[in-house]
Amino acid sequence: MLFNSLSFFVFLVIVLALYYTPIFNWTFKKRVLLFSSYIFYSLWNPPLVILLWISTAVDWITGKKLATEENKRKRKMWLMLSMFVNLGFLFFFKYGDFLLENFTLCMNALGINFQSKPMNIILPMGISFYTFQTMSYTIDMYLKRTERAKTFLDFALYVTFFPQLVAGPIVRAGDLITQFYEEKRATVNQFIWGLFLLTIGLFQKVVLADTLLSNTADTVFGAGKSLNPLDAWTGTLAFSGQIFFDFAGYSTCAIGISLMLGIVLIENFRYPYASLGFSDLWKRWHISLSSWLKDYLYIPLGGNRKGIVRMYVALMLTMLLGGLWHGAAWNFVVWGGLHGTYLILERLQRNYLPFKITPQNGIFLAFLTFSCVNITWVFFRAREFSTAWSMLKSMLLIHTDGEKLLQSFDIIKVLTVVSLMFICHWMMRGTSMKTVSEKTSPWVLGTVWAVLFFSIAITQGSGEQFIYFQF
Repeated sequence: MLFNSLSFFVFLVIVLALYYTPIFNWTFKKRVLLFSSYIFYSLWNPPLVILLWISTAVDWITGKKLATEENKRKRKMWLMLSMFVNLGFLFFFKYGDFLLENFTLCMNALGINFQSKPMNIILPMGISFYTFQTMSYTIDMYLKRTERAKTFLDFALYVTFFPQLVAGPIVRAGDLITQFYEEKRATVNQFIWGLFLLTIGLFQKVVLADTLLSNTADTVFGAGKSLNPLDAWTGTLAFSGQIFFDFAGYSTCAIGISLMLGIVLIENFRYPYASLGFSDLWKRWHISLSSWLKDYLYIPLGGNRKGIVRMYVALMLTMLLGGLWHGAAWNFVVWGGLHGTYLILERLQRNYLPFKITPQNGIFLAFLTFSCVNITWVFFRAREFSTAWSMLKSMLLIHTDGEKLLQSFDIIKVLTVVSLMFICHWMMRGTSMKTVSEKTSPWVLGTVWAVLFFSIAITQGSGEQFIYFQF
């Protein structure tokens, strides 16, 4: 079920009506949320709900054992069980075909005639997100950084809470499970703000990502031929805007829906295209994933505690695995490798060529960071390395005689939307939407809300799936 569908709004109205019915107690309302979450997920592919049940049961049992077991060897065995089940599901469903394909290539390269048929495994929607979320619980239990969930109902709801189940934010147990212990009821202001955030998220997805940008990105990356530099840059910028508005739109919807229930989710995007370097970028883009990778991968690999070389290795491995998390293809590994390279170069610059950031050079640094990010998006979006390489050669002016594909209107439209996006990010980088809204006249906010709602209504989006559902 998609947030940008009529069926979801019928679903949401029913859930809210049951949730706010005064005759039901808190336990019953949590059961309603849990049952609704399973319905929300099962409407995509019912049998795959079984994976959620297995992960929930295994990690609940693991958490119970880790809460009482003091023997280090047994504690490690329980943790390994949780990781084996969760990562086993993730590797089989997400990387099974990828590993088989590369194994076949290796065998053939060694002169061994080996042929295999693709397994054509269905990728469960959101498996990367809920796997990381439930793993964080067992790892934190093992490290004694969190308390065991009070009831199975609380834990099951933590794993499957429908607003953020499919594409995050990836929430830690201490930030969400504890909110289920006492009855939650949104205040009038919380409910209105949550509804406003839902509208903004849908506007980002339906109007900006799907209507204004996606067609241009699809046209350019699906051309299959060398393009002129302007078209190549326009298509890349279109995807840059599309993926931000698509993913940030989902996160904003999830946060808004949760707030309408009186439950607070963490911020997942903080105007990332105004980042002053790549360390800053990963504090602003997909914050829940970058903090997960830092806490559960980068720091255990040594972080910055065991020398410069070890730190650079940890950075690169973290970003390579972060790239692979996004998709089972080598282009995602290259995407992660580029980000790892950028981070290492940035650390070297800070150590050997430091400079003070001022308002004058700050916007230039943000623009430079944004430009470098767009280079990485080429590998993220292109399905084939040949497409990515052809695009890069055009963008870097190595090939300037490629075919002209886009109309002038498409170019102007994309450049206008992306320029406004960048300016907005720069102006908002030190504040928040909530802070700005508190300083804005209610009449102005009401007018903006009406314009957003009207734009969504007249656009009549085609119900496109969110990009990050495939991860």
